[in-house]
Amino acid sequence: MAVRTAVFPRDADVVSALVASYLRQTESEKAERGLAAADAPLPGHYAREIADPAAAFDRRRVLLAAVDGEDCGIVVVTTSPDATEVSRLWTTPTARGKGVGAALIAAAVEGAVTPVRLSVWEWRGDALRLYRRLSFAPVPSWDDREGLVCLERR
Repeated sequence: MAVRTAVFPRDADVVSALVASYLRQTESEKAERGLAAADAPLPGHYAREIADPAAAFDRRRVLLAAVDGEDCGIVVVTTSPDATEVSRLWTTPTARGKGVGAALIAAAVEGAVTPVRLSVWEWRGDALRLYRRLSFAPVPSWDDREGLVCLERR
């Protein structure tokens, strides 16, 4: 397995595809739980991440993971002087259980400004277990969306 920083425009298509999979799955799960309309289009800022990831993730670090040369995972890292935020962690279904998510998080937190923050939907048990295993702990929510769990690693 290899983790690398995405380079635009070279990696725009793979970033777009992975982010699109993540966002569509998220919106589907939200619709199943009555948190979004089943037939609603993706919100505009999400659509922008798919259409132009280089612009949408400007000033952020996008990490990609590959197994056997096939890109299969992504995470987006935003750093400020006071903290690091991790978002859009996604691995393709065929890559799950192979340590891709853990490798992406390890790369994201390496040398990061602490605390490292992230949020995850409460129904994503596998992701919650991964984050807890990697020393993330629940903290009071900074986001008022129903079902969102906020975590930090110090």
